Amino acid sequence: MIFSPVYWIWLQSLSLSQTLSVEMSLYPHIDDLLELRHQAHTLGLASHHLVNTSFSGLYASVFRGTGLDFEEVREYREGDDIRNMEWNVTARTNVPHLKIFREERERSVVLCVDRGPHMSFGTRGTFKSIQAAKAAALLGWAASRLHDRVGGMLFGDRQQGMQYFRPTKDRRALWRLLHALTQEGATQQPHLDCLSEALQRADRGTATGSLIFVIADLNREILGLRQTLGRLCQHHTLVLLPVDDPADSELPEMGRVTFVGPDGKAMEIDTHDRQARERYSQAWHIRRQKLNQLTNSLGISLMPIATHEEIHLALTHGLAKHFGRH
Repeated sequence: MIFSPVYWIWLQSLSLSQTLSVEMSLYPHIDDLLELRHQAHTLGLASHHLVNTSFSGLYASVFRGTGLDFEEVREYREGDDIRNMEWNVTARTNVPHLKIFREERERSVVLCVDRGPHMSFGTRGTFKSIQAAKAAALLGWAASRLHDRVGGMLFGDRQQGMQYFRPTKDRRALWRLLHALTQEGATQQPHLDCLSEALQRADRGTATGSLIFVIADLNREILGLRQTLGRLCQHHTLVLLPVDDPADSELPEMGRVTFVGPDGKAMEIDTHDRQARERYSQAWHIRRQKLNQLTNSLGISLMPIATHEEIHLALTHGLAKHFGRH
């Protein structure tokens, strides 16, 4: 079930105790996305475990694992990737040492961002559209700092159609992508779900061995995408970033509310009905469980981000969690 943008604008006017102030604009300002290039280098994080974490460094340690040439051995430094430990030298010197690699070639990074009307959704923190744009910007700047070719694709907007920005090393494509993310979309038009088409386009238009991030509302049945996702994984490294809102999984109690489905049909729900709210929550958890099972079976990284989270901290913890699984 997908909520209409009208409903979300109405919801923020209720001033519910659990609802924080929401940005009025559905789209970020370009200056905010450009400012994130500084955040990609180093973050002042609240968590003492990650205070000195370089986002670009963590990003590199997680996703730079293929297409490397051995360069040298040096002493281990705090924060280094322990997967590259040189155990023979470590045993001989009794001091931890690390193998250092350099890239064989430049890599393409493609940021696929959902621009469908369902991204005009947000009850706490910000709208999904803004959080998705900030995530794309932070990842794009981190990749650019590593001298990768960065590009992207916007999909789901019936008015604009699918927009593809071929990866470039000089940041032109990244700049065009970020600028496009600030432009108003067709938020009031019927839902156009073209995720499968977007993934197929990414597969056709991207060099083999690319790193593809899909930043989207994945509160949907995803099993129909198994074949497309499986084909992508054969040629690229794929990372899914579901953009979640607390109300996706826990429906607030606020009387009778009208919802709009993907087919544009309206349905009135009595949110005072406790059993209905429980079924709503259960349905979300079942969908997310299926998504987890699918990504695990295909070896796809899954890093959810939420509208009420600070985006730098959310992505950093997501990368650290992914890194810790290796």
